[in-house]
Amino acid sequence: MNWFPVSIDRHVRRRFAQTVKSFAVSEVGARAKAMFAALIGLALLISGLNVVNSYVGRDFFTAIEQKSMSGFVGFAILYVGVFAASTLVAVLFRFAEERLGLLWREWLTLDLVAAYVEHPTFYRLNDCVVENGEITNPDQRIADDVRTFTTTTLSFVLMGLNASFTVFAFSGVMWSISPQLFVVGVVYATLGSVGAIWFGLPLVGLNSKQLDKEAELRSELIRLRENAESVALARSESLMRDRLLRRIEDVIDNSRRMIAVNRNLGFFVTGYNYLIQIIPALIVAPLFIRGHAQFGEIAQSAMAFTQLLGAFSLIVTQFQSISSFTAIVGRLGSFAEAIEQAQSVGIQARQVCDEHAGPECAICLPEMSPVHGSMSIKVHDDDAGIMFDKLTLRSVHDDSTLLHELTVTIPHGVRVLVLGQNQAAKTALFRATAGMWDVGEGWVLRPGPEHMAFLPERPYLPRGSLRELLERPWQPLEEQRVEEVFASLGLEALLDRARDLDREHDWGELLSLGEQQLVSFARILLAPPRFAFLDRPVTVLGVDGVERLLHALREHAITYLTICETHDLKQHHDAVLEVSTDGTWRWSHGNG
Repeated sequence: MNWFPVSIDRHVRRRFAQTVKSFAVSEVGARAKAMFAALIGLALLISGLNVVNSYVGRDFFTAIEQKSMSGFVGFAILYVGVFAASTLVAVLFRFAEERLGLLWREWLTLDLVAAYVEHPTFYRLNDCVVENGEITNPDQRIADDVRTFTTTTLSFVLMGLNASFTVFAFSGVMWSISPQLFVVGVVYATLGSVGAIWFGLPLVGLNSKQLDKEAELRSELIRLRENAESVALARSESLMRDRLLRRIEDVIDNSRRMIAVNRNLGFFVTGYNYLIQIIPALIVAPLFIRGHAQFGEIAQSAMAFTQLLGAFSLIVTQFQSISSFTAIVGRLGSFAEAIEQAQSVGIQARQVCDEHAGPECAICLPEMSPVHGSMSIKVHDDDAGIMFDKLTLRSVHDDSTLLHELTVTIPHGVRVLVLGQNQAAKTALFRATAGMWDVGEGWVLRPGPEHMAFLPERPYLPRGSLRELLERPWQPLEEQRVEEVFASLGLEALLDRARDLDREHDWGELLSLGEQQLVSFARILLAPPRFAFLDRPVTVLGVDGVERLLHALREHAITYLTICETHDLKQHHDAVLEVSTDGTWRWSHGNG
């Protein structure tokens, strides 16, 4: 039976097992196994010391009852020695647990980040398309959920091992004192576990919702901080305030429900824990009164009963942690699944084309019919150019047709101007060519990333050094070449402001939007691709500025596709692709 239907299904459990197995066989697996073996050894030592401690305590209190000063002093010294040994082992156990948890967190975080940042996964998991079935708050899942998952999983595993060792060690102790006490302990722990599940089960779903609602509130605050100037200029404070108040209300409302469930669970768990203190005395004290047990066995039975019941009552004592952990496992499982789905787009196209591997693939691809209802992208490294075959693009919001069965071949050297009032269709074509739009049908055949560049309307320059912004993996950066390109674009002053190529800056604050666009363009010229796709560059740079850029592209033999609103740049292109509002299109030759 699945006690946690909200999050832990068979698929998530299988993924959980795969994660543990992958960690065990990874490059740090041998180190992790050695640390886990050390933890098992320390756990056994802790259980052994606890048993020894129970017998030393029994004899210590018996010596007091018998008024034996020598026995009292001897067992007191032994008592202190056992406490010292237990303290040393417990601290080493905690240290090893934290180090192993940190090692696991590091490995899993690096693994998830590598998968998440792979193109175009992070784009497909954007919060802006949550309504289309995407995943919410991937940043929180990587940063917070991974930490909780690794530390809590390890903690639960070790608690389970400790519980097993404790049951094995103290069952004999309790049975030797009173078989009745052992039976009562097992029955009491079973009833406590069932009761804790009954009262606390709603926490599983509530914990999962709370994580999302807290993350949504944090996201709204981050958006306000990042867009503070725009909000202030637009006087949109009231709108942002209303959005924040709604998020806060959602957090508080869900928290109230959690508090109510915790109250009911607290009544049960607190009463359950209080009774643990008196049950051993109620059973063993009559044995002492009748002379069938030593006085010290009352204290020993209390300790043994507490240890054994703690081992049997993990669900009772850890239910709140278990409910949070269940939500975390479900969230990470769905996140990993979403990453796999985002990375699987286009696999079918590669499999089909692998059957036609070689130069002829660029010829046969347009003749192949894609599976109905799917869009596929094929990346090539030859001179086939850019090809669209029966490409239909649809809106992600209402599934309306933006572009209908575009079939065009753009060889190297043919510069294309993309016009039309259908701005949504032009944007969709730009993103589909880049591999970031998969709502539609048809084929896209284009060069790989080292042979094709994309320049969006609003470029993004992450914080870092100028070298990091400009350098490409496949081509080292030459400082003299940087100076030449920046001079051709009128960016000499920027080099002086940056001081050197390796000094970090917040480019969004240092540069205007036009300068950011020019720096992005310089990156293209420093490692010239065969093709460049420009999305509405006139918006930021104006017609004169774009004409200067197009001239630089021609000098570097870069074939460009330019999305524009007007015909002002027509003389700089060889062909025109015009898209109508109904999704139809028309191809014509320009003025050359």
